[in-house]
Amino acid sequence: MDTFSNLIGGEWTPSSDVTENINPSNTDDVIGTYARGSAADAEAAIAAAKTAFPAWSRTNVMARHNILKAAAAEIFARSKELGDLLAREEGKTLAEGIGEAGRAGQIFEFFAGECLRLAGEKLPSIRPGVDIEITREPMGVVGMITPWNFPIAIPAWKLAPALCYGNTVVMKPAELTPGCAWALADILKRAGLPDGVFNLVMGKGSVVGEAILSSPDVAAVSFTGSVGTGKHVAMKCTETMKKFQLEMGGKNPAIVLDDADLDVAVGACLNSAFFSTGQRCTASSRLIVTEGIHDKFVAAMIEKLKATTVDDARKDGTHIGPVVDQKQLDTDMKYIEIGRGEDGAKLAWGGERLNRGTPGFYLQPALFTETTNDMRINREEIFGPVASVIRVKDYDEALSVANDTAFGLSAGICTTSLKYASHFKANSQAGMVMVNLPTAGVDPHVPFGGRKGSSYGPREQGRYAAEFYTTVKTAYTMA
Repeated sequence: MDTFSNLIGGEWTPSSDVTENINPSNTDDVIGTYARGSAADAEAAIAAAKTAFPAWSRTNVMARHNILKAAAAEIFARSKELGDLLAREEGKTLAEGIGEAGRAGQIFEFFAGECLRLAGEKLPSIRPGVDIEITREPMGVVGMITPWNFPIAIPAWKLAPALCYGNTVVMKPAELTPGCAWALADILKRAGLPDGVFNLVMGKGSVVGEAILSSPDVAAVSFTGSVGTGKHVAMKCTETMKKFQLEMGGKNPAIVLDDADLDVAVGACLNSAFFSTGQRCTASSRLIVTEGIHDKFVAAMIEKLKATTVDDARKDGTHIGPVVDQKQLDTDMKYIEIGRGEDGAKLAWGGERLNRGTPGFYLQPALFTETTNDMRINREEIFGPVASVIRVKDYDEALSVANDTAFGLSAGICTTSLKYASHFKANSQAGMVMVNLPTAGVDPHVPFGGRKGSSYGPREQGRYAAEFYTTVKTAYTMA
């Protein structure tokens, strides 16, 4: 069995402890053993990043461009291999895994271009003979704590802009999915990234993550994960006045109006709620449907779910893979019991534990009907293949229900009315709005992020990433 070490100061560094990377489609399949770093490992990585920062922050922009471009090219060339690894360690279908690997390549390619577009401003002063220059400079050492559900795309969309703008990095990937992060580290090392510029320390959040949060040498922290952990990250960062960026949960609505194209609406909601096993912060777990189309929509959704295959993520014909691990499966099953128990909702389809040809965490997608927005299954993020239908009278009620949540990441509407589509785009309390599209699925060159309890700090992705990974300097010069 292969063993994979941490990358610290340009060296592959073994750890005294390791963890097995288990395939959720087949728990007998161990992908490899991965280092479980210590606080000392994290501190060594931070020191290496601090040492590398002065030279990297002043590196010629073409050199940065060439490294990011080379990384993008290798990711594209190996997208099937990387997608297979992703499907094997996280449980996304092979097609979704290959797609995510390609997205990581697109992100690196975009920020390779941004290296050559670094810009500032030159403005006249109100004082005669004085020039003003406004420039952006890198923050310094950036700590990154990434989740298991997008194990190559999210590391990419944090890492590529950080390097583009001249920062050095210490990354702690999710312990459940270290393989893709390790592969990304290997690609960057071979692309010519100088030693210490990017450091990978795998391990527990309570150990490695805490060391990153506590270090006075870390200037900024980018985090994606749960709301509870995000609040902890915020509190720890304020102790040392770190800049921080949080992407957290969602309880995203998808509205279906009476005038919607039924096939479009069912396809969008099926994708949003259940693909990637519902393990997306942008998944729409609240399907808000007006009464004129409600019954037809529910019947059509159930027919689609009956034709949906849940099986090994890497198997031909699989539409939905397994849940990521036993803990998440237990959480999903708990909420299914809450839905049909204390909430009093109707379990219209699914929700059963499934057995397949290999031992894995297989769950039949669950669709609840006869639900109200105050039920726990409609208030709390489940993060699994569980969705609820909420019947409403009209658009006005649908909008009110959609916005009645502590979250505000993504929201969708299915309608053929330009009036309602335009009104929803203007009045949805979400950071991203989709019209006749799934709520999950975004482009790599535009901002990603939400409002309320879903996000805090500057947006991720696209040119807006500069808001987090740089600081602004204003310089005055007497001519």
